[in-house]
Amino acid sequence: MEITNIDTHRQILTSLQTRQKIRRIAFEIYEQNFEESAIILAGIAGEGYQFAKILTEELKCISPLDVKLVELRFDKTIHWQSEIHFDDDSVLLENQVAVVVDDVLNTGRTLAFALEPFLKVRMKKVQVAVIVDREHHLFPVSANYVGYSLSTTISERVEVILSRPSEEGVYLR
Repeated sequence: MEITNIDTHRQILTSLQTRQKIRRIAFEIYEQNFEESAIILAGIAGEGYQFAKILTEELKCISPLDVKLVELRFDKTIHWQSEIHFDDDSVLLENQVAVVVDDVLNTGRTLAFALEPFLKVRMKKVQVAVIVDREHHLFPVSANYVGYSLSTTISERVEVILSRPSEEGVYLR
């Protein structure tokens, strides 16, 4: 999702503020999982995966957790469930703790679909982390870890940019 003119959008969080939110989420994840030896961070392709990469770095800095980063890839544009692929086929989910990571929680549709592979096996725990929760949930999905809750209208769009350092932040358009 390319932003053509960044100046026409209202910046909600700067790069520094976004990084602070991510660091706080890392501390919260560690606090809730400090008894675990390992954790899987499953980032949804795109900015969700970028968020998961930064979160992995933060967790490795602040905790002894063995953090396994994987990317979840599926087609978010189709109206029915598409097949979900991990970028690493050797991922073992059985009896693991996983945090599914995305940039924005809007209706919950994407996250509901992303949880599917984790519901097929016996997991210790499955949690959700997002940078922004818009609170327009249509699916029964909520986030365990939220960087910023934002009330918006349905017509407004929230965009998180982590993959382009010069434009990093959270924008409303």
